[in-house]
Amino acid sequence: MHKSDWTSDELCQELLGRKLKDVDAEEQRVLERIASGTVMGPDAQEEAALNATFADRLADRVAAVGGSWGFIIAFAVVLFGWMAINSRILEAFGLHAFDAYPYIFLNLMLSTLAAIQAPVIMMSQNRASDKDRIAARHDYEVNLRTQLEILRLHKRMDTLFERLDAGAGLNRAS
Repeated sequence: MHKSDWTSDELCQELLGRKLKDVDAEEQRVLERIASGTVMGPDAQEEAALNATFADRLADRVAAVGGSWGFIIAFAVVLFGWMAINSRILEAFGLHAFDAYPYIFLNLMLSTLAAIQAPVIMMSQNRASDKDRIAARHDYEVNLRTQLEILRLHKRMDTLFERLDAGAGLNRAS
């Protein structure tokens, strides 16, 4: 039988010794792709990007910015600037500090930022975990397909060698 003539059920029976309905969904997908001669679907990054909502992309951006050295340095400059303005600079001009020590308004803003930023970063981490699961599933499918193709090649080679041996036996008999 030629490669394109195999159905996924026949491939499953031939290579795995089981019926197609007895294997899991991932194995069925791989066998169907082998039978149809199609390549794997989109890779993990493409699949994750295809399913990403606006909120997912926003969470990824917030996590990327909030988890960078640039953000940490800029945030430190803002904090020290806030404290300097409210401690010395305004008093030098005879003005009253709008958030004097112990910087209660600054603490409120920092708490609010942390309360919002932490769940957003966690959403991004959950999305990264989803991407990792997609990548692992993709890798599994690639590995399974490779193993099944190797099994097919072994069976073909065995058949070819059997035919060659049978032909050589006929030649010796005559």
